[in-house]
Amino acid sequence: MDLLNLFLHHTKLSMNDIIRLSGVPKSSAHRMIGSLVDMGFLTKDQDGLYSLGLLFLQFGNLVSERLDIRHVAAADMLRLRDSIGEAVHLAVRDGDFSMYIEKLDTDHPVRLFTKIGRKAPLYAGASSRTLLAFMPEPERERYLSDVVLEKIGDGTIVSETELREALDVSRKAGYSFSRSELENYTAELSAPIFDHAGRMAAGLSIAGPEVRFGEDRLPELIRTVKQAAYDISLKLGYAGPPISP
Repeated sequence: MDLLNLFLHHTKLSMNDIIRLSGVPKSSAHRMIGSLVDMGFLTKDQDGLYSLGLLFLQFGNLVSERLDIRHVAAADMLRLRDSIGEAVHLAVRDGDFSMYIEKLDTDHPVRLFTKIGRKAPLYAGASSRTLLAFMPEPERERYLSDVVLEKIGDGTIVSETELREALDVSRKAGYSFSRSELENYTAELSAPIFDHAGRMAAGLSIAGPEVRFGEDRLPELIRTVKQAAYDISLKLGYAGPPISP
């Protein structure tokens, strides 16, 4: 990390520059620089000068896109929270996990405790399952072939057949719903957000105590969450139609 930090202030550096500026022993510097080049974090030009690799551009774009979603979604998340009175979350995929990158709490005296940065496996919970359902099929199949399904809450899906059926329902209906999958006596309802290229960008969800997600209330909650997710998608440049049950 000390070696990479040198490039925050220098566009290109020779090996001797890196050794001099970092104070790292020559043999160690050669070894670490070689590893950074192999991994794509640094690149070496024909003059033997090192600079940051294009991998940083890829990572930077990913971070930028994810953070931009928070700003784009903010107004719709606020309206959703105020209209239904439940906590609202924005989740993105982080490898084989989902992660909340934004949340709006409700002032209801009985509420679900969650926090930004919370992770969950892609098979458990409505937000996670939305991300899994709408990811590219080859990536989804790779995940399903490798994952070990473990029980987290009373409602966690631990059967591959049942999980595949739930994912198929999510893709067709345009939303995911879970009960007691990550925490007992809780429920979550999630819909996908798409970007300008029609790719899944994030999952928008509401969550709270299971008793407030009764069958009589679900149809309206589903409609409201799906509409909010679609509105955010349009702001991201999505030009496709809404997903209907």
